Amino acid sequence: MAEPFSIAAVSDQLRILGVRAGGILLVHTGFRAVRPIEGGIDGFIAALRAALGPEGTLVLPSAGNDDDRPFDAAATPADPGLGAVPEHFRSMRGVLRGEDYSAYAAIGPRAAEIVGTRWTVPPSAPGSAIDVMRKLGAQVALIGCKHDANTMLHLAELIGGAPYRVPRHFTLLDGGMLRRVDYGENDHCCEGFDAMDGWLRGQGLQAEGPVGHAHARLFDAADAVRIGAAKVAADPLIFLHPPGTGCEECDEARASVF
Repeated sequence: MAEPFSIAAVSDQLRILGVRAGGILLVHTGFRAVRPIEGGIDGFIAALRAALGPEGTLVLPSAGNDDDRPFDAAATPADPGLGAVPEHFRSMRGVLRGEDYSAYAAIGPRAAEIVGTRWTVPPSAPGSAIDVMRKLGAQVALIGCKHDANTMLHLAELIGGAPYRVPRHFTLLDGGMLRRVDYGENDHCCEGFDAMDGWLRGQGLQAEGPVGHAHARLFDAADAVRIGAAKVAADPLIFLHPPGTGCEECDEARASVF
């Protein structure tokens, strides 16, 4: 097994990558690629917070994955598909978590402003927590994962006018009764989001380097949304696999349009 990185070493890597002290940092991560780190997940989170400093705000996705049960910010587990770090982070002392089915969790001076945002439908629509982060100048770090995990690009799709919507639902507790809410979401396999790598690199807007044992990408949320929205405006289906490639999720999204 590889030698563990110290918390201080990982914090230094993040600073070298370009994480702004005092800023807002949204992190998507695959911890298996990052580890081993001194202190495990706690050590990784400590390194992220050290790089941000006391005036910085750390944000992680924290949505649940059971659409048939009401979301409970205190008890609903984070979707296992988000990785091990979000589930650990949401229960840490001082972390605030949004009250809606598409929640984010955050710690730091801007946490309440971000997670207190009223939920939107679809979940990454203008006015959502994602949009608030963008407007506040957040950076996004993809650590041990790629742009297919970049939730900012769902906001970019909506701003750019992506026409596809696939049926989704969530469940509310309304007056003691369960109430199902159906809606359409701009969802698909998200592999097409990896094109953002080239678009950001081509303009010198994405920093890359090691964090722990993982490869990491760092960029401004506003840049990704601006570029992604322009690409979608020019080609509304740009993020979908072409027909006939065997991607059922992209085929479902396309079928909602035609």
